[in-house]
Amino acid sequence: MIESIRKKIEAGEGIDRQEALWLLEEADLLFAGRLADDIRRRLHPEDIVTFVVDRNVNYTNICEAKCSFCAFYRDSSAPDGYVLSDEVIFEKIDELVRQGGTQLLMQGGLHPGLDIVFFERLFREIKKRYPSVQNHSLSPPEIVQIAAVSGLGTAETLSRLKNAGLDSIPGGGAEILVDSVRREISPKKIGWEEWAGVMREAARLSMPTTATMMFGSRERPEDIVEHLFRIRQLQAGGGSFTAFIPWTYQPGNTELGGQTATAAEYLKVVALSRILLDNIRNIQASWVTQGAKIAQIALHFGANDLGGTMLEENVVAAAGCSFRIAREQMIHLVRDAGFRPARRTTLYDNVEKYDR
Repeated sequence: MIESIRKKIEAGEGIDRQEALWLLEEADLLFAGRLADDIRRRLHPEDIVTFVVDRNVNYTNICEAKCSFCAFYRDSSAPDGYVLSDEVIFEKIDELVRQGGTQLLMQGGLHPGLDIVFFERLFREIKKRYPSVQNHSLSPPEIVQIAAVSGLGTAETLSRLKNAGLDSIPGGGAEILVDSVRREISPKKIGWEEWAGVMREAARLSMPTTATMMFGSRERPEDIVEHLFRIRQLQAGGGSFTAFIPWTYQPGNTELGGQTATAAEYLKVVALSRILLDNIRNIQASWVTQGAKIAQIALHFGANDLGGTMLEENVVAAAGCSFRIAREQMIHLVRDAGFRPARRTTLYDNVEKYDR
């Protein structure tokens, strides 16, 4: 099996599901890491590791989905439920711009009362005030929710949001793209085909997207493999994924509870992601859930990007995971791992390269 997989990868051929499952369950961690690192070097021969200066603005924590793995959501009647005012949102974006930030990521819950008009008005004003900021916001479940509240189809909803100033779509709400897992951990959220449908429509509208995977909750190794193959197939079918971001479930303060994946399990999934998703150029290491040291190691297991500096992050923090990294720390982290840092845009254009 080892030699067969190695030869396929060296020849640029894709491996099959059985081989992927063997890599995930049985292969030596360092063997998988070396295979993934070889692919990274082939795709990114300059040994540059990128990051973006961004901010997550969680515009509401009110959510009808009530996923068992989420510690962030609140009911509509909860005393600490909120919808941010325009003024608060603009203050947060002002701070992002003052610090040289280029990416705004607005995400919240599946609110039962926020329709397309709310987002059109808000996004138009954001684009008017901050034309240089990439509005990389909402997720497929949020977009489906907005469509349902507004009595619209997904295609019209996306088109109207794009016209109002939505530039690109993050891959949140993917969790595991296998419906048996989704029914267990998030039964009120859209199925995997609906998630894929939003991403197909976004690509049809020439909107860049990203893809994610949250693992370590209730899925089987076979489900992780299936998720990766489904992402690969979506991209091969005309998808617009610029990056893939695997991250680990954080059990703190959640209904689901349990334990998260180990660092070794995380690194194995990063490596497998790089090996399988050779049609997606960038793999992102999750310092938000893993911390700086494991993120550095992930750069030698196939990852080439460290995501955002995140001036603010509330969803993962609600589960008790609150790592923070400033821009200078990010630069040092990349250098210390043996790479050359580069600040990028959402679309992976390097705007500033730093010395190694």
